Amino acid sequence: MEILELESFLPYRLYRLADAVSREFSKIYRDRHGLTRPEWRTLSGLGQRGTMTATALGEQSAMHKTKVSRAVAELERRRWLVRTTYENDRRVEHLALTKAGLAAYGEMVPLAKAFERELLERLSTEERTAIVSGVAALEGALGE
Repeated sequence: MEILELESFLPYRLYRLADAVSREFSKIYRDRHGLTRPEWRTLSGLGQRGTMTATALGEQSAMHKTKVSRAVAELERRRWLVRTTYENDRRVEHLALTKAGLAAYGEMVPLAKAFERELLERLSTEERTAIVSGVAALEGALGE
């Protein structure tokens, strides 16, 4: 029987790397605002795109609907998010950040950009170019 060495299996390595980077970045928004990963993804998705439905937010952030629902409820409890029912279909709610939510998002954007910059500065110029183009190529190949 053939053995799969996970340590050299690219999908496993990419998952581990993404998780490690996400955990490292989570320290910033957890320490700053006490946010969980789903709450950060919800805040940042709405901050970037404005009004969205929970379904669209889940698709954009690759989160399960229960995680989106919990994150929305917590951000609403903090008064960082409001829900507006769609007039033509009462089952659809549009989510948007409040003034306080936008302020928190605005505070986090430069921290997120600094984190990304510092992460990439750990690499040589050639490595940075390779990782950025390699990720883009994989995304293109997978239709992402």
